[in-house]
Amino acid sequence: MQRNSILLYGANGYTGELIARYASQYGLQPILAGRKKTAIEALAKELGLPFRIVGLDDSAALQAALEDISLVIQAAGPYHITAQPMIDACIATNTHYIDLNGDLDVFELLQGYDKQAKAKDIMILPGAGFDVVPTDCLALFLKQQLPDADHLTIAFAVIGSALSRGTSISTLHKLGTPGATRKNGQIAYEPMGKKGMSVTFPGYKHPVFVMSIPWGDISTAYFSTGIPNITTYTAINKAAWYFLKAQSAFNWLLKTSFMRSIIMGIFKMQSAGPDQTVRDKAVSYVRGKVTNAKGATVEASMETPEAYSLTAFAVLVISKKIISGDYKPGYQTPSSAYGADLIMEIPGVQREIIHK
Repeated sequence: MQRNSILLYGANGYTGELIARYASQYGLQPILAGRKKTAIEALAKELGLPFRIVGLDDSAALQAALEDISLVIQAAGPYHITAQPMIDACIATNTHYIDLNGDLDVFELLQGYDKQAKAKDIMILPGAGFDVVPTDCLALFLKQQLPDADHLTIAFAVIGSALSRGTSISTLHKLGTPGATRKNGQIAYEPMGKKGMSVTFPGYKHPVFVMSIPWGDISTAYFSTGIPNITTYTAINKAAWYFLKAQSAFNWLLKTSFMRSIIMGIFKMQSAGPDQTVRDKAVSYVRGKVTNAKGATVEASMETPEAYSLTAFAVLVISKKIISGDYKPGYQTPSSAYGADLIMEIPGVQREIIHK
């Protein structure tokens, strides 16, 4: 097998399966992989793709599975558990690594592999999906409009869709943990949802309430732009925001294994994720603003396909570039590797400056 092969790990998960199903549209034939043989084999047979069964807890077997692989798409979360064993195997086998991570701490962890990746002439690019391709590209786009910007805010909303089971479970692992922002170049932890505000997204007729969250751009947008003060927001029901504002009173309960097992049971009963009809109708919106020390501002907005569909498209666009030899060694973000216009390569994306 040639060294330009792609291994899609976690192909049986909701987003992993989407990537597998769209891959042929991008001229790619990934090897499907994971630890659940029944699910992986069934999908591989349906799509006519090869497959491999390997667990992340067997480092020797994992490295053996990557010996002839050029690129790993790590689609199995939660990433605070799954990222490190896979990246260690990638470093050992000179294999490029991309994932769908949105966890601030994992971005920071993987950035620590920069020197090792450069020495092996491979690229580490976490956040190759909705987390964080559109927001990272918009951050760099805004920085290019106002090069001396020292503050950045980004808000996003996915209208008409829902979380997948996997995303919900990953979120469960973060219950009871703080939010974060970036202040003067440093990550500053704060209560989840400390700030709330209404945002108007061009193209959507109603104002949307958003709250501050520790989105990956607290790490990635800083890496991409150098802007030292960054706050990120996501849409939330205002009543739910008030509930979260009181979170500190019951953080201890959310962290107990008893409560987490109850919530996990609820998540496991939900559907795998939104079906294609829902995804085709849903829309994602992003709005960003940069400000410099003199008070000058630039604002821009973006409209994209539904978040999970965009993730599959973005991962495959990036994978095709890497396989063709278009990559930058070391740790990268989507925009540091491919520029602010990477997001514009995905059909259905619209971007505009709304204030300058």
